[in-house]
Amino acid sequence: MPIDNTFYEIAALVLLASAIGLVGLMLRQPLVVSFIAVGVIAGPGVLGIAQSTEYIHLLSEISIAVLLFLVGLKLDMSLVRTLGPVALATGLGQVTFTAVFGFAICVALGIDWLTAIYVSIALTFSSTIIIVKLLSDKREIDSLHGRIALGFLIVQDIVVVLAMVTLSALGVGVAGDGGAGDVLGVILYGIAAMAFVAAFIRWVAEPVMRMVSRSPELMVIFAVGWAAGFASIGDLMGFGKELGGLLAGVSLATTQYRDAIGSRLGSLRDFLLLFFFLSLGLSMDLGTLGGQVAPALVLSVFVLVGNPLIVLAIMSYMGYRKRTGFLAGLTVAQISEFSLIFMAMGVTIGHVTEESLGLVTLVGLVTIALSTYMITYSHHLYGFLERWLTPFERRHAFREEGGEDAAASHGNYDFILFGLGRYGREIGDRLAAHGYRILGVDFDPEALRAWRKAGHKGCFGDATDPEFASHLPLSRVRAVIAAVPRTTGGLTDADPRMALLHGLRSQGFHGRIALAMHTPTDSDALKRQGADIILTPFADAAEFAVAAMEKVLAEDRDRPV
Repeated sequence: MPIDNTFYEIAALVLLASAIGLVGLMLRQPLVVSFIAVGVIAGPGVLGIAQSTEYIHLLSEISIAVLLFLVGLKLDMSLVRTLGPVALATGLGQVTFTAVFGFAICVALGIDWLTAIYVSIALTFSSTIIIVKLLSDKREIDSLHGRIALGFLIVQDIVVVLAMVTLSALGVGVAGDGGAGDVLGVILYGIAAMAFVAAFIRWVAEPVMRMVSRSPELMVIFAVGWAAGFASIGDLMGFGKELGGLLAGVSLATTQYRDAIGSRLGSLRDFLLLFFFLSLGLSMDLGTLGGQVAPALVLSVFVLVGNPLIVLAIMSYMGYRKRTGFLAGLTVAQISEFSLIFMAMGVTIGHVTEESLGLVTLVGLVTIALSTYMITYSHHLYGFLERWLTPFERRHAFREEGGEDAAASHGNYDFILFGLGRYGREIGDRLAAHGYRILGVDFDPEALRAWRKAGHKGCFGDATDPEFASHLPLSRVRAVIAAVPRTTGGLTDADPRMALLHGLRSQGFHGRIALAMHTPTDSDALKRQGADIILTPFADAAEFAVAAMEKVLAEDRDRPV
């Protein structure tokens, strides 16, 4: 039923998005899926609520400018220079192979070559926002596969930038009447804009942000205005709002305030992106989508299965174990919001049709929805598929079996300590001070580096890996201590403590096992599974604090007046 008042209409759309978003949250789905569904439901094919398409389109354009501003904000050149060879090789390899195989599949499906190029490139991008959220929820953002995934996602972001630059240049040639003259003009404008950004970074950015940062509210207003202003200038100069917003972010990327800007604009970005995904949903003609279901399913299977296999093969070739490659590969089993923006740019230029945008949107809905479950239950999925992944296992996974690791894992130890965070390190330091030999194990390279720097023996390893216990020197170990945090989802095999228990028992380990407990409900379950000692860091700390306070108060009572 149409709503005549624009304010009522926007209010209804936001409320509908909240309701559908809540359903998506209960199903563990990212908001991207829910927001596109809102556009379809609110469109003329279902409820017909959305009538003010002009306002929705305007908010959609602002959202793209803010999103690309935040992407540019992360593209600090010093960060780009720190990307290791693994991230570069995996990222570029995945983009190249996905584009080539994707193009071949599109042509086989009868898609014309220009649209096939667009679609195949769109299939190469993965959503950094979704991946970071899922890995953070699972506390795997600092794991080896998490760090590798973040590395090649940064490479993908750089490829996105280059693809959009190329697309803007092509768009000038299509839209302009002056041919090469128009293209040359835009190139000169682009050079001038980059020169301005370079000068701004060198002499102006830090002083300006120092003044603006005195007021957090002003910082947000300035950032949005800066993004929208650059987007407008980019549009006037001919290289597009998207690149303008990106340059705005790059101009502030080297300042010490970029993280504060990014965190404050995160919620605003998510709200504005609602209208971009709404506009996508509104543009999907339900009458024509039926003919695109079959090609969308074929391309979705390629993204869900092919992309992870490509990453798995590349990482296996580069010397990683199949488990690390598999877990990292799952992070590219979906397409990104940038895939949809890229296709939308192609529609604006006139290279592709609304139907092709609808096709990629369908692929996005399927892959984002399913890959969320694949990443959430990645350890279960690996356990189920492990026997079929044997061809990807290196005989010597040299990147995970460095000389220092190998030397450490063949010594004689009294204790093996899993988890080298603050709690684990304190336990290890105190045991070492009492003369015990300790082997520390962690999947966070930074934590392991700090442990070794303190003079302790350590090796890289993941407690959730069922095969890892077989590589440990357990014969003379008196006890294994797990000071690792509990993952979400309860006591399952994906919980590092439960996986470690099963792995140790399967290797015939008869020593003591001590596990850290963070919730009271864990204690009985862990003991039933074979834990000998339950460590309660918070309760122990509280008890110590109370004892210290009582001692001080007792001394006060006994002190003569």
